[in-house]
Amino acid sequence: MKILIACEFSGIVREAFKAKGHDAWSCDFLDTEIPGQHIKGNVINVLNNYWDIMIAHPSCTYTANSGVRWLYEYPDRWKLLDKALQFWDKLINANIPLKALEQPIIHKYAREKMGNPTQIIQPWQFGHGETKATCLWLYGLPKLEPTNIVDGRTGRVHKESPGPDRWKNRSRTFTGIAKAMAEQWG
Repeated sequence: MKILIACEFSGIVREAFKAKGHDAWSCDFLDTEIPGQHIKGNVINVLNNYWDIMIAHPSCTYTANSGVRWLYEYPDRWKLLDKALQFWDKLINANIPLKALEQPIIHKYAREKMGNPTQIIQPWQFGHGETKATCLWLYGLPKLEPTNIVDGRTGRVHKESPGPDRWKNRSRTFTGIAKAMAEQWG
């Protein structure tokens, strides 16, 4: 199958699908961290390239519940939230038969447009002893089944030190989740 991993710079999900024999491509404005099939640029420009599955990780800067307070402190963020929701709509409405879109827990203003997620998963369900609620909106794909429930409920990503790479470190998909996606959706 031809797989598009939208808004992924890490290459983690792309490589999980590649390991299962799929023609998997990541697309992001950033270079990929793992060399492989990567399109550097705007994913909107490649949505009509006849993909079988799209797994998208759009930015959560303006939709995440953790940042809702900034909407009130910086009124310009309301316009940026609206742009993020327009981008979300373009991904949802892409002519790709099977889709999964991922976000953290979103705030009520984002939920008004995005709706409720189909499923919420945790890394500890897929072999990582950590917490990081990940919401999935699924279109034509089944819910992910846990593959390796482990002990440990630390919130490492929540405690990431401030710095220029904080957002990158918090946004990478856990390898156990990526592997489950490839095994169950590929």
